Amino acid sequence: MRSQGHFNGFGVALVNRQSVLYQQGFGFADAQAQKVYGIHTVQSIASVSKTLVGLALLKAQELGLLTLDDPINKYLPFPVVNPAFPDVPITLRHLATHTSSIRDNDFYLSKNYSLKPDQNLTGLPLAFEDEQTLIPADSAVTLPVFLKNVLTPAGKWYQSKGFLARRPGELYEYSNVGAALAAYVVERVSKQPFPDFTARYLTRPLRMRDSGWHFADVAFSRYARPYKSPAVPLPYYSLTTYPDGGFLSSVADMSQYLRELIRGYQGQGTVLRPASYRELFRPQLAAGNFEERNERNPYSESYNVGVFMGFGYTGFIGHTGGDPGVVALLFFDPKSGIGRLLLLNTNLSTKAGEVAMYKIWNTLEKYQHRVGR
Repeated sequence: MRSQGHFNGFGVALVNRQSVLYQQGFGFADAQAQKVYGIHTVQSIASVSKTLVGLALLKAQELGLLTLDDPINKYLPFPVVNPAFPDVPITLRHLATHTSSIRDNDFYLSKNYSLKPDQNLTGLPLAFEDEQTLIPADSAVTLPVFLKNVLTPAGKWYQSKGFLARRPGELYEYSNVGAALAAYVVERVSKQPFPDFTARYLTRPLRMRDSGWHFADVAFSRYARPYKSPAVPLPYYSLTTYPDGGFLSSVADMSQYLRELIRGYQGQGTVLRPASYRELFRPQLAAGNFEERNERNPYSESYNVGVFMGFGYTGFIGHTGGDPGVVALLFFDPKSGIGRLLLLNTNLSTKAGEVAMYKIWNTLEKYQHRVGR
């Protein structure tokens, strides 16, 4: 399972309900410093983070703080309305199934990613493709300020293309801003910061000790350097809309999380009740909700969706993630009850790199038949 120079470091795991069957790190968390990538190495899991927002929504529902079919404006301090359908309420379920009609506008990439303070930036790129820019830490705003600015007409980053000209609930349109907004609702109804809510109800009960939403929550000495390509290191950065893609974790911790998802699917979860897990994993959309449905890649979660939980067209359940310098795949097979995890600290900068990643991923599947007995 060598990376053959396509990425600097990665970690993998195979789990089932009962145990971790296999987990291992390979390569370097920091190639320049020759720091080894291990199972306790910490990195961003990018959009796999959204699955935690799904669990948090359902926990808040269990606590009687909200219901999924509530209009979001019941809980927000600023109204969020699709200008083409001002009388159609956007609900939490719409956010959780990417049917809210909210789209990521241009400012999602240019005002959202901020540099970690006090780091040496010499020779490191501060901008990427698609006009994605890393802004200074002192230019970053809080999550509610960002959301208000992109989602309300008086906001300085509001754009009409931030909403589809489609009725809320009608069309699947993957939305990072929508996921962050859902987490903000949890924050509002629980009267505590979203990271505190998820620590109390999700990560601490699952003993995820390497994990958190901010650099201060993890041991930074274990944090992996992100790489644009094996030879191009990137700065350390964080997201203002951190719930949609900023969870920091390790192979060891995500193995525990994936085990819990499998247990939950099988009716034996510990952090949510069985009814909540049934809702989490219930495919919520139909063919008519999609304009372009992914029926090619079994490891794209965009064939159907539960509550921020994705389904591949062949039945795999989980999520993918990608951000500057990081790639993450987390899926389980509901038939075998075996899950796979792959975390990379290097972008897939070439087609050969993508092929190498899927070779590792498929090797895990072959290997599971030996360790999963």
